[in-house]
Amino acid sequence: MSENLLLSTGVKQKIIDWLSEDIPSFDYGGHVVGNEVKTADLFCKKKALKNNTFYCTSTLLSLKILTWIEWYYQEGEEIDVDKSESKRIAVAKVTGPVNKLLQGERVALNLIARCSGIATKARKLAELAKQHGYNGLVAGTRKTTPGFRIVEKYGMLVGGIDGHRMDLSSMIMLKDNHVWATGSITKAVESAKRVGGFSVKIEVECRSLDEAKEAIQAGADIVMLDNFKGKELVSAAALLKEYCCSGDLSSGRSGVLIEASGGITENNIAEYFSDSVDIISMGNITQDVNHIDFSLKVTH
Repeated sequence: MSENLLLSTGVKQKIIDWLSEDIPSFDYGGHVVGNEVKTADLFCKKKALKNNTFYCTSTLLSLKILTWIEWYYQEGEEIDVDKSESKRIAVAKVTGPVNKLLQGERVALNLIARCSGIATKARKLAELAKQHGYNGLVAGTRKTTPGFRIVEKYGMLVGGIDGHRMDLSSMIMLKDNHVWATGSITKAVESAKRVGGFSVKIEVECRSLDEAKEAIQAGADIVMLDNFKGKELVSAAALLKEYCCSGDLSSGRSGVLIEASGGITENNIAEYFSDSVDIISMGNITQDVNHIDFSLKVTH
């Protein structure tokens, strides 16, 4: 995979900050082991997609500890621990001063564990969509961990789904609180158009078919049907697609995207697969995900 080419140079500072959090003063254990060059194996102990090699490597390189690293799996490749009698599989071998290896160990393992968990869940969802012939996008949300979003969004990309918007500056999303604070969907969209100009898309969260029609009339680019049940959502999406192409609008809005969100999980996502639904976004990709267990063992 080449997603790591998308990452900004700012990620290096994040890694330095994460390491500083873990080593605020003295590394007493590092003094105990010394700086003799050692080799360590990175093991995966649960079936997963190995997808966080960039972050793991960057963490170790930030400490200037690696003299050599070898990965046994490609980015995004499945690791099937179930096929191993020992219930663990070596995914990489690293070499460097042992005190530095152990300084970066926990931060690197935490990164790869959470990111691989997200990527593994994302891959399951992408495969479900493919199995059902769904041609729209399965996407994450902005329900991410503060300071850790770039890792979590990266995991979504490696897993094969859409990352949705990265931040508040990526797109104007008008949720219920924006509408209530402004007075109406129409007023909120008009104000958004003035500040966002032609280059920033506008999405409106809608709780009913009438709200969705108002958002479309006001000029929204994306309409989110929030907390609709499966059959209800699919029916509403189809009606809105027809509405966008009808004579009820002064100008055609056939390009409006329909997004489903709210209460969607791996267990019920199939209910939302429809040609009328362009995007299915899910917060539990990051909020309800199992970490993948990795460990680092120094050769002895």
